[in-house]
Amino acid sequence: MAQDKKTKKEAATTNTLFDKENFKWMLVGIVVIVIGYFLMSGGNSDNPNVFNGKEIYSFRRITLAPFLIVLGFVIEIFAIMKKSKKTS
Repeated sequence: MAQDKKTKKEAATTNTLFDKENFKWMLVGIVVIVIGYFLMSGGNSDNPNVFNGKEIYSFRRITLAPFLIVLGFVIEIFAIMKKSKKTS
């Protein structure tokens, strides 16, 4: 009887969808996505009636931020698809 409880407990712990390492990669992906959106935001101009193309079309907003966002989504896909090292 005690053996049955132990095996049920072991089965419940090993039957998880994601491992601890998957959650770490997911957190890294979310942080990279948030950094990308943060870098894309902005445009705080002193005079809203004046268009400043250098602020809007800067390397940070046009190239770096979208690259980080796509990289974050790639990390998320990797985190979901990664198999755990424990095989049952």
